[in-house]
Amino acid sequence: MRPRKQHRTPTLEDVARVAGVSRATVSRVVNGVATVDAALRLKVMAAVDTTGYRPNNAARQLAGRKAGSIALVISGSDGSAEQVFGDPFFGRVTGGVVKHLRTKGIHPTLVLADSESARGEAVDYVRRGNADGALLVSTHADDTLPGLFVDAGLPAVLFARPALHAPISYVDLAHEVGAALAADRLVARGCRRVATIAGPIDVPAAQDRLSGFRQAMARHGEPYAAVAYGNFTLESGELAMADLLARTPDLDGVFAANDLMAAGALRALRDAGRAVPADVAVIGFDDSAPASTSTPRLTTVAQPLEEMAAEMSRLLLDQITHAGTEPVCKIFDPHLVLRDSA
Repeated sequence: MRPRKQHRTPTLEDVARVAGVSRATVSRVVNGVATVDAALRLKVMAAVDTTGYRPNNAARQLAGRKAGSIALVISGSDGSAEQVFGDPFFGRVTGGVVKHLRTKGIHPTLVLADSESARGEAVDYVRRGNADGALLVSTHADDTLPGLFVDAGLPAVLFARPALHAPISYVDLAHEVGAALAADRLVARGCRRVATIAGPIDVPAAQDRLSGFRQAMARHGEPYAAVAYGNFTLESGELAMADLLARTPDLDGVFAANDLMAAGALRALRDAGRAVPADVAVIGFDDSAPASTSTPRLTTVAQPLEEMAAEMSRLLLDQITHAGTEPVCKIFDPHLVLRDSA
């Protein structure tokens, strides 16, 4: 694979050289000093356009201070406000980021990047100096955003390992280990006809959870588990559960790749007259709000999202403070939370 080309951010000196004026003159123009000669002003602004220099960033550099803000970028094929504010996963990650950065006197800005143009705008937002770096939360496998930040040479840390290889720091969970915990629990309860509701197959976390569950069941002597796919929403979990019941009506255990889909599975089982956990045991993943508010309350695999978000923030602040820091990753361990559904 060819190494990524490093892009240097244009400086005041670059603008001065192209315009044929002094650095001080460029500084006065970009900071809006009214006494600059009109012809010189036009010369400098033309040089700004030519070099791609960002005046907003110039003012901060001249003042010797940073923006004091971090961009929290939610990127994906459906990084819409409805998805972000309706999914407890995003809420917990955001809460963890805000809580940690507040202690540092830093204010995060939420940026939604639900299209390729919006992802370019997110990079440009940071490059202009509106934020000192970015925390990236991506929701689909072929997301170009991590690579865009790497190419731009901007400080950034990703939540979850990048599906497209990029030299970027990230935090993640041992998803296969968590799925194995769910499989072990179902087997310990005596379940012998198990199934799983997997997340989108192009999402690395969903791949790992499915793989971990299958491998663990195979170790228990159960090499086959019926699979239906959802998209991490409650509605998709309900549809997937109905599909599984139609294909394997005698199933007695289900692992869903997140709590929202597990809650949807509870709906479908209730509609089918199947008691949980007496007839079918159900286990979710995340330990989000639906796990403790559903009926029955969900047994689930917990991931410490708030701690992961705080670590992501720490890694980013270290990058900002120490330029040239090599990419690092931090993998967190899950644990099983026993409630009423399994």
